[in-house]
Amino acid sequence: MRLAPHLSRIGNDIVAVHLIDTPDGVTVIDAGLPGHRRDLQHELRALGRTVADVRGVVLTHGDSDHLGFAERLRRDSGVLVYVHAADADRARGGDKPKLPLGPLRLGPTLGFFAYSLRKGGMRTHHLRDVVEVADGDVLDLPGAPRIVALPGHSLGSIAVHSDIADAVFVGDALTTRSVLTGRTGPQPAPFTDDPATALASLDRLAALNASWVIPGHGAPFRGSPAEAAAAVRAAAQPPRAAA
Repeated sequence: MRLAPHLSRIGNDIVAVHLIDTPDGVTVIDAGLPGHRRDLQHELRALGRTVADVRGVVLTHGDSDHLGFAERLRRDSGVLVYVHAADADRARGGDKPKLPLGPLRLGPTLGFFAYSLRKGGMRTHHLRDVVEVADGDVLDLPGAPRIVALPGHSLGSIAVHSDIADAVFVGDALTTRSVLTGRTGPQPAPFTDDPATALASLDRLAALNASWVIPGHGAPFRGSPAEAAAAVRAAAQPPRAAA
């Protein structure tokens, strides 16, 4: 699905993967679930591309629903996979904090797990090898993606900022559709390691310039990073007691 020049999406509002498409090739942002590999091939064909045009995969963090087909691309096609150094161990299958689910509604939660099952999410393919990145790095990949550290959801959570795509890809630094409640609109993401740090990291997001803020779960946000950050902060406020 083409969102804008140089910017495409596969998947849906439950789990999404994004592509930066330039004359130099394609950069994939996150790798969703294993079954999204077939969707990737379909989208590449629609763009007049093949897997050979994929120059790299950049992971916003190391959780399983973002690893998807990354290891298979690395193994079969030699595509390098980039992840922040603080999440490299998680991407390789290391331990992650055991977190409570938090608020949920049965329908959306079952929908998330059912979709994950259909897309092969029960068989996580962890990375055997990654290229570690750090805050401020500009990668030699199509779209010149710049790494912006946004710790909180995980220690190594990042945003990926691309001028040519006019977009900042935020992974689970925020969501626009909770996979557990179905609530839509910019809000804190569930399964976050350190919610207070995640909210503090929104200051770094707000300083960026882009017309799209694109989470890994939920619809793309058409507006500035500052507007998205403000909306997340507002959604994080506890409801006021009735007078």
